[in-house]
Amino acid sequence: MTTTEILENLRNSSAIAPAANMEKAKQSIIDRTASPDPLLKDREAAALLEVSLPTFWRRVKDGTVRKPIKIGSMSRWPRSEILEVIEKAKAARDVA
Repeated sequence: MTTTEILENLRNSSAIAPAANMEKAKQSIIDRTASPDPLLKDREAAALLEVSLPTFWRRVKDGTVRKPIKIGSMSRWPRSEILEVIEKAKAARDVA
């Protein structure tokens, strides 16, 4: 599934997408191997974290997710940084 198809699926899905569709979109983003550490758009990163776009941007603002790499006016996140957010949350869960 291409990035365009993923975004189209996200646009066409309801505000709360069925778990199967979210899992499919998430796996598609993970499987993409155009580069060793592909840059994700905000919608792709939000889908990987399974949160809404506004929630994703709140997490950027509060520092949970690192600020984006800016390329001109584009904002992008290395996939490794988004996966790191998940790993940090898992580690914090085990400590608490």
